[in-house]
Amino acid sequence: MIRPMFRKPVFDAIRRLLGRGLRQREVAAIDAALDAGEAAAAAPARRIGPEGIALIQRFEGCERRIPGGLVEAYPDPGSSRSRTGSGSGAPWTIGWGATGPGIGPGTVWTQAQCDARLEADLARYAAEVSAALGEAPTTQAQFDALVSFHYNTGAIRRATLTRKHVAGDHAGAAAEFARWNRAGGRVLSGLTRRRAAEAALYREGN
Repeated sequence: MIRPMFRKPVFDAIRRLLGRGLRQREVAAIDAALDAGEAAAAAPARRIGPEGIALIQRFEGCERRIPGGLVEAYPDPGSSRSRTGSGSGAPWTIGWGATGPGIGPGTVWTQAQCDARLEADLARYAAEVSAALGEAPTTQAQFDALVSFHYNTGAIRRATLTRKHVAGDHAGAAAEFARWNRAGGRVLSGLTRRRAAEAALYREGN
């Protein structure tokens, strides 16, 4: 816990910003927030488990292998380019579902690059899921399912299923996965299968 002598500058700064003294309930609320922040910073980073990694790899597939043991980028399956041959095809994807700056038509990676990016992305997405869940009780199976969901959608902070999980409505959260099966305005069978697999893994933790 942060010792009182080190908290004084925080309280002084808040008093200056407000232009008045702090009420007792405000002091208690600030103390609680500081305690929670310190606890979160000190807590070990939560990691996705083997079942979650296997699920992500099964659906991401590390596709588009080319001669020489290399992997090339491909357009997003839900984009207009993929459906009609026109449009940007963004986001372009490579390896185990990696997207972002530097990935586009003509991008080629080695398998080692694909695996290293997967490891880095899993750590990042797991940290984001942990932050979104806060202190809500979460089993490893539930956590793995939510990381897979976030890895694919990037929606852990805004999804209703997150709010339901945090509220303890695990049955309601599990039912929400199925709603996230569209890309480019249409239902994709691959997303439907993935959401069903994530929901099944999530329910294992109930």
